[in-house]
Amino acid sequence: MSTRTFGILTSGGDCPGLNAAIRGVCRAAYDRYHMNILGIANGYRGLIDGNVRPLDPEDFSGILTQGGTILGTSREKPFKASEIGEDKVKAIKENYKKYKLDCLVVLGGNGTHTTGYLLSKEGLNILGLPKTIDNDIVGTDRSFGFHSAMNICTDAIDRLHSIAASHNRVMVMETMGHKAGWLALYSGIAGGGDVIIVPEIPYDIKAVANHLNERAKTGKSFSIVVVAEGAMSVEEAKMEKKDRKKRWAEEGLPSVAYRVAREIEKETGMETRATVLGHVQRGGIPSASDRVLATSLGTAAAALLASGEYGKMISQTAGGFGKVDLSVPAGKTKFIPLDDPLLDTAAAVGTCLGV
Repeated sequence: MSTRTFGILTSGGDCPGLNAAIRGVCRAAYDRYHMNILGIANGYRGLIDGNVRPLDPEDFSGILTQGGTILGTSREKPFKASEIGEDKVKAIKENYKKYKLDCLVVLGGNGTHTTGYLLSKEGLNILGLPKTIDNDIVGTDRSFGFHSAMNICTDAIDRLHSIAASHNRVMVMETMGHKAGWLALYSGIAGGGDVIIVPEIPYDIKAVANHLNERAKTGKSFSIVVVAEGAMSVEEAKMEKKDRKKRWAEEGLPSVAYRVAREIEKETGMETRATVLGHVQRGGIPSASDRVLATSLGTAAAALLASGEYGKMISQTAGGFGKVDLSVPAGKTKFIPLDDPLLDTAAAVGTCLGV
């Protein structure tokens, strides 16, 4: 049975490409398959509250290049117990039925797809599109938003080069990425980072210091260190999570970039500064590559809606665009494999990976 009416929402952190994906799904669903579309505001929260409205062509026209999301988003987790005793899952199921949805299309990352999978087990028809700047969704080679964020991080590294050179400093730049280092690795290589520290490879500060000292001996008076927000030292990686958090709290430093900068200065005596890009990585217009990816994933989702095939996440692989069961990304994180060719690429051009 093909889809007559579907709802669409964006959940989790915003990123460039969400509007392009919304447009891709809706244009194909409306123009090619003549479906009715309901836009759900502010992620799963909107379906809990019944914050739903019809989407017409004028709503998803002209949004290809816009950053953010026209639907709004939230980090609502319906399966997490509510402090006020609200049965969120029940409300979602009731509104799904109330609005006569044949399917719910969710655009988001790991948490969004985990929720989508759990809702599918509750009897709802769900389709997912992989969105995150972290590129850490299992089941797809790339998520939209990643390329745009990589461009922003690379531009920042380019700018830090001139500052580092002018002041003969070490500049430590922190990227997002949660527990995965894809963004730091890709932008670090693209920007010519001298040291790249990712969560998958706990760093030895003495190895980092030795690398920076060797650069200084060859007349290179400045260095760029790119560190992912979830990075840990070898010592920290051996600790229990609660002990790590206690230690970091006692240090009183805001994030890993500041810890690494202080360690470098202590080990080398080099003047070192930290820069944390933060949410700027998620803002602005999507790159051309992300526009193409988001549009392609969106039209592929519309084709599945038309065929009535649910319970899937649209994926991008070397062979093109496909689909995986929602159980594939649910509750998982895609880390950089230690045999990933890009790690060898970085090492081959003289980049220190913290060991």
